[in-house]
Amino acid sequence: MKKHILFLFAALISGSFMLSAQSVTKLDDGRYDVSVGDVHMTVDAAHGGKILSFRLIDNEIISQTPFPNSFGSTFWTSPQSEWNWPPVPEYDNKAFAVEIKDNSLMLTGEKSNRFGYRIRKKFTPDPSDNSIAITYTIVNESGETRKVAPWEITRVTNGGIIFFETDEVTPANNMETLPFTFEKGAAWYVLDKDRSFRKINADGTGWLAFSDYGLLFVKKFQDLDKSQPAPAEAEIQIYVHPGKTYMEIEEQGPYTTLKPGEELDWTVRWYLIPQPRPDVPSKSLLKKALKLIR
Repeated sequence: MKKHILFLFAALISGSFMLSAQSVTKLDDGRYDVSVGDVHMTVDAAHGGKILSFRLIDNEIISQTPFPNSFGSTFWTSPQSEWNWPPVPEYDNKAFAVEIKDNSLMLTGEKSNRFGYRIRKKFTPDPSDNSIAITYTIVNESGETRKVAPWEITRVTNGGIIFFETDEVTPANNMETLPFTFEKGAAWYVLDKDRSFRKINADGTGWLAFSDYGLLFVKKFQDLDKSQPAPAEAEIQIYVHPGKTYMEIEEQGPYTTLKPGEELDWTVRWYLIPQPRPDVPSKSLLKKALKLIR
């Protein structure tokens, strides 16, 4: 691991990390690479349009656990109470049609016969800030007026620290809470090995960060007020699986009324940079995350 981190900083010093080249490349088995500089995202169009990998050079930040619903990053509709479990196949694991246009990877899913929604995903590398912008679109093809919110669920590696700006976290989905601390301008959670199922809701400020293995991963999205999320949901949610296995860093968009044929667009920007310092609450780590998005 030390060799990987040293390689990252050697690349940064040499200037290769700051390259603004961006591309969308077809791989194999329905997979595509979306890249900006040394940041690469692998998207699996054949299986739900899931993000399988997000890495800086060869250093991975997303969970690679092989068990179902424990790896990669996916997209669902909110509130979960409408569909409960398992995830809706047309959103989560069925194949998406593919188009590459204007240096963007554009995916279109099947209509859900049960719920009447169709999901589109657009992945665009942006060299202006070395981010990858993901625009999710929910299309109401149900024939009736519906209310829905967008929801991105990203499973990350089993260590490190999660942080974001909020004054309070509350238990979610009847699970136990997480031991967040509130200091140095943010809320912080350092991964532990508790054997409970735990999840929290929080009203954030439009961003969410995770730092581990010498990397800092930041998401930027629409800041919601407390009235905008779907019922029993929240702008930010954190789920931690029992034991030191994997975590989900989640964010949701506004609960929106869609008439038949109407669409809801919602964009999340992903950033990934080196992070050489210890993964502990600090003003310098908070400042580094905020610098990426402001």
